[in-house]
Amino acid sequence: MTTLELLQKTRAAMGSIAAAGAEKKNALLLAMADSLEAHCAEILAANAEDMAAARGRITDVMLDRLKLDENRIAGMANGIRDTVRLPDHTGRVLSEVVRPNGIVIDKVQVPLGLVAIIYESRPNVTSDAAALAVKSGNVCMLRSGKEAYRSARAIVAALKAGVAQAGGDPDIVNIVEDTSHASAQELMTAKGLVDLLIPRGGAGLIHHIVENSSVPVIETGTGVCHTFVDETADFDMAVKIAVNAKTSHPSVCNAMETLLVHAAIAEDFLPQLARAMEEKHVELRGDARAREICPEMREATEEDWSTEYGDLILSVRVVPDLAAAIAHINKYNTGHSETIVTENLESAHRFQKEVDAAAVYVNASTRFTDGFEFGFGAEIGISTQKLHARGPMGLEALTSTKYLIYGEG
Repeated sequence: MTTLELLQKTRAAMGSIAAAGAEKKNALLLAMADSLEAHCAEILAANAEDMAAARGRITDVMLDRLKLDENRIAGMANGIRDTVRLPDHTGRVLSEVVRPNGIVIDKVQVPLGLVAIIYESRPNVTSDAAALAVKSGNVCMLRSGKEAYRSARAIVAALKAGVAQAGGDPDIVNIVEDTSHASAQELMTAKGLVDLLIPRGGAGLIHHIVENSSVPVIETGTGVCHTFVDETADFDMAVKIAVNAKTSHPSVCNAMETLLVHAAIAEDFLPQLARAMEEKHVELRGDARAREICPEMREATEEDWSTEYGDLILSVRVVPDLAAAIAHINKYNTGHSETIVTENLESAHRFQKEVDAAAVYVNASTRFTDGFEFGFGAEIGISTQKLHARGPMGLEALTSTKYLIYGEG
């Protein structure tokens, strides 16, 4: 089936989910979760094929993102069940105004319609996106990258089986059968069919879609995230935060890519940091001052400051003060997540006020920028733009508003 035909089938299913109440949508979601676990063997077999095809072509870190096992599939199913427990935003009255002429104006939340997601080698995005779409009353068109396509297709087959078993229309969730650039182009230009397109992947994918789409797009994901260790920072805390931000999951968009250190503490702090990073097999790339202190660091280039490594690589720069740290971050960051480690409350507040990003932390790892950690349940992406949605996108980000007006003639 062509991408256009799938889009038409998916859009035709909008009425069935938009009209469903909270109880019906939750029943669909629970059936989807159960079906995911029931089809675990088929999903793992498909994933094994993906892993075999990708091995040697992508990094070990990316292979880990692609890999599924029984625990990860159970986690995906539980993520769907967690979505059931979230409040239903659709139909919620946000405000009501009674005008002097007697007209009553209600502003209510409504589904967006057809949400399309183009993503790369992360099979769990398949179930997360589908669950959020169903809970918010939307239909969902998925387009997986070729590395994860067999896995994603098997996951979608399981989800659709669950929907059908619960008496729903299986076409509320579909996956593009073609992984060529042509199918992505069709989604990007399907005006009148796609109400929102969300890209999730590397910088190249996201920039291409943002620059070439004629349908509404939310820019997500690219994360050149920084940690700034201020002169008053507790060293042990700073090292723990930095190690977590870089090494707990280096391929994700909320991982730290650049560490900035105040010049007043650099000579004492950097050797401690370097030892901790060496234990985690992190390659350090430093500016001239950082390399004077830790000669084992490789030389950082201008390109390093704006690179999302997605790997165990960290660039390090020594800055003279807080203002220089803020200036560096605002020049090179992608609007995702930034953190300061400091004991100075005034510095912390200035950092949060002046740094331009969706999430700005004090004494915490950038890895907390996540829908689950923010209490949103699963997330459909992390928006790095400022219109409609910013930061982790949960159910509310998949709704729009409608005005319902009542008069008496």
